Amino acid sequence: MKQIRLITLAVALSALLPAVASAACYVEYKAKRDTPFTLVYDVAQVNGPCTKKAAKAKLQAQLASQGLTLLKVLSVTER
Repeated sequence: MKQIRLITLAVALSALLPAVASAACYVEYKAKRDTPFTLVYDVAQVNGPCTKKAAKAKLQAQLASQGLTLLKVLSVTER
């Protein structure tokens, strides 16, 4: 009986591992577009380390492809 509980626990924990390993990094930011002038407040998901510095670097490239300039990273959250 004890072995069945251990096996069940091991299976349940292994099912949770992919969710923990793939934690997403969400960045809350402000950006602008010059033509036409537009201010943007949004939250984006970025890959890589979940630090403000790393998120800023990734987000600047992502926004530039959309014609936006990053003004400020407000917060970084790992979920």
